[in-house]
Amino acid sequence: MPDASVVGMPATFSPTALQALVDRQHGLVTAAQLHAIGFPPSRTRQRLETGRWQRVLHGVYAITSGLLTREAVLEAAMLYGGRAALLSHRTAAELWGMLPADEAGPVHVTVPYGVSAIGQPATAVGHALHGDRVVPARGSVLHPGVVVHRSRAQRHIGAADLLPPRTTRADTALDLATAQPSAHEAYVSLIGTVTNARIRLDDIRRRMHERTPRRYRKALEAAVRLLAEGVQSMLEYRFAVDVEQAHGLPTAHRQGPVVVDGRTLWEDCDYTEHGVPLIVRLDGRRSHAMREVAFRDRRRDNAAELADRPRLVFGYEEVAATPCLVAGEVEQVLRREGWIRRDENTCRACARLTSPDTRVCVQDIANS
Repeated sequence: MPDASVVGMPATFSPTALQALVDRQHGLVTAAQLHAIGFPPSRTRQRLETGRWQRVLHGVYAITSGLLTREAVLEAAMLYGGRAALLSHRTAAELWGMLPADEAGPVHVTVPYGVSAIGQPATAVGHALHGDRVVPARGSVLHPGVVVHRSRAQRHIGAADLLPPRTTRADTALDLATAQPSAHEAYVSLIGTVTNARIRLDDIRRRMHERTPRRYRKALEAAVRLLAEGVQSMLEYRFAVDVEQAHGLPTAHRQGPVVVDGRTLWEDCDYTEHGVPLIVRLDGRRSHAMREVAFRDRRRDNAAELADRPRLVFGYEEVAATPCLVAGEVEQVLRREGWIRRDENTCRACARLTSPDTRVCVQDIANS
C-alpha cells in the first residue's frame, strides 16, 4: 500500500504543497499524501469521476488525463510500494541497461517483509474528456501493473543514491536468474547477465554469500564456477558447454596472457596444460573493421605461428549452429598433437552427424 507514514491529522490545504508533490513525482500523488496536505476527499472523488484525474494504482492518482510517461509508470509503482520500495528484477535490469525496456510488462518492485502491498493488475484509462483536447480512448492501458517481491535483506540490496531507487547490479542479476522457470535457464541467465553487463564476479559471489538464493542454488554456483574459469561472453559459454562439456573434450585454460610486441594480450582458450599447444580463439565480432582490432589479431596470429602453435578460430554462428562440427575440428587437432581421449563422447547429435543421410546437409551448413 502507499506509504502510510505521512498519514496524520489533515492539514489546511495548500495548493503549493500539492504542486510540489506532483512536480517531484511526475504528476502523481497518493491518497495518503492528499490527506496529509488537507486535500478534501470529496474533491478527489469529483476529479476522478469527471476524468480530470486518473486512478493509476490503488491509492495512486495522476492529476492529468493523458497517458503516462515511462518515468511516471515507474514512479507510480514506487509510490504504491511505499517509501522502502526498490525497482527490481526485470525493471531494474532495464534501468541498468541489461535488458531492453518492456513497457507492456508489469513493473517489478521489491519491498521489505511486513509491507502490505500486493501485486496490482494493469489499469486502463477510465474517462475520455470532450472538447478540443486529444486524450486517450477509454480502455487504453494506463499502467501495466505491479509485481511485488519481498526481501529480508531490503536494506542491503539497494544501489546507493540512484534515482529511481533500484537493486544493485549484482542483486538484479541474481533476481533475474532465480525468477527463471528452470535451473538450466537460471544458469544461462546468470552467465549471460554477468558477461554482457560486465558485472564483477566478486560482487556476485559476495551477494550469494550474504543472501543465499533459495532457488537454483546449485545451478547458480555452477554458473559462478564457469565464470571463474574465465568465461566472459555467451560465445565462450556456448563453447565451454556445447563444445567441450557436451563432447568430453578437455577444459581449456581461459583468458591466458600472452605478450606480443611488449603488450599483454589474452587467448580465449589454451590447451597447453593438457600437453597440446592448441589455441582456440572465439570471435564474437561480426566484422574486423576496426584497424586496431585487426592489427592485434594479426600480431597474435604471427606470434602463434612463430611459436609453432596450432590455432583454430570460431565465431558465434559456428559454435551455436554446429557445435558438433566445431568439437570435431578441435578434437582432430588435439589428437594430432598427442591428446588421448579418456572420456567417452556422449553427444547424441554426433551420432546423427555420422549417418549417410546427414553428411551432405551438415557439410553444407559448415560451408555456408
